[in-house]
Amino acid sequence: MRLHGKEEITYMSTVKSPLQRRINAFSSRVSKIKEQDLYFYLQRIDAIDGARVTIDGESRVMFSSYSYLGLVNHPRIIEAASKATCELGTGTHGVRILAGTTRLHVDLEKRIADFMNTEDSIVFSSGFLANVATISSFLGRGDAVISDRLAHASLIDGCRLSGAEFLWFEHNDLDDLERILKDAEDKYRGKLVIVDAVYSMDGDIAPVPELIEICRKYGAWLLVDEAHSLGVLGKTGHGIQEHFGIPRGEIDILTCSLSKTIPSIGGFVAGRQDFISFLRHTARGFVFSAALSPGAVAAAKEAFDVIEEEQWRISRLRENIAMFTSGLRALGYNIMNTESSVIPIIIGDEETTLKLTMLLHKDGIFICPILPPAVPRNTCRLRANVLASHTEEDINYALDCLKRAGIELGIIEPKGSRGQAV
Repeated sequence: MRLHGKEEITYMSTVKSPLQRRINAFSSRVSKIKEQDLYFYLQRIDAIDGARVTIDGESRVMFSSYSYLGLVNHPRIIEAASKATCELGTGTHGVRILAGTTRLHVDLEKRIADFMNTEDSIVFSSGFLANVATISSFLGRGDAVISDRLAHASLIDGCRLSGAEFLWFEHNDLDDLERILKDAEDKYRGKLVIVDAVYSMDGDIAPVPELIEICRKYGAWLLVDEAHSLGVLGKTGHGIQEHFGIPRGEIDILTCSLSKTIPSIGGFVAGRQDFISFLRHTARGFVFSAALSPGAVAAAKEAFDVIEEEQWRISRLRENIAMFTSGLRALGYNIMNTESSVIPIIIGDEETTLKLTMLLHKDGIFICPILPPAVPRNTCRLRANVLASHTEEDINYALDCLKRAGIELGIIEPKGSRGQAV
């Protein structure tokens, strides 16, 4: 169609298409939020300085980072990435199974296995892909995959793609899991139970020792995602096994991201040597996906060394978590049962959550709102991530801002200094 000398193509069928209507509805929602200056996603960060970032020329305290131990700009890790890039280039020659494996990939997988106390490990090009590829390649028709209701999206997608019967149990509800496993005992060939070590929206911890016991009772395997627990849980930051004192091999499959506490990109799966070999030859996300760049691989390996050598970061992180959570509870905020760096500040409705975010951003606090469908309706929240790189001043300033904004919006009652009624 040509209008006023300009060519314009119109697809009449598209206007009425259910697919286009879906896009239109979403676009309308986003437009309304932007018009109210309540859109806080995809913000461009221009500079990083510890736990502070620069956005639009203004410094903000970062409370949405996954860099729990503050390693994202560690000089040793940057140097390792730079050296590897100079030696081996910015990319690889292809997929790992053909020409994409370098000595750095082999070294990283050995380092991960050592750190995670497993026989072997395999590295994928993202944490999301590690979960999707592992579950979808390991399970199939005739099997059952049983997931915690609040498991991460990557785990859920892996379950759906596998073709296995997809079942779920109520969050951290051991009785509900046992009921499902008992019912499934003679119905399926293989059974895999899936949980997060630390849940990414609530910050609570899975009862892994009890999960192991139930899985053994009913002949099921157990997969635990350590994306938010590595570097955070355990006396020396080695994760869920160290946290609970779980012996080697009791958890069948451990998965994790390389872009949270580990400041790189990618993900990994750790476990028995025979299982890892199975994944190397059957996981489509490994076989058909390009290898991680040498720089990313070297950065990840160096980060594991830094964690073990700079243990003060773990102590600092725990001090900061205790300071922030106790302050929030004293102010009257609902932070659920968090036991990690992930602190959910439950607000409830979407509008109030967005307004609180706006006030905090104006005060120089970078924090993100979490809305449906990422969380259930009426549980909208701010998700604050506490870092080892936060100073005491950062945390106190954030608490003061949350106090002022919370009182202004009627979320909390007016109080004096950290919970003292006026």
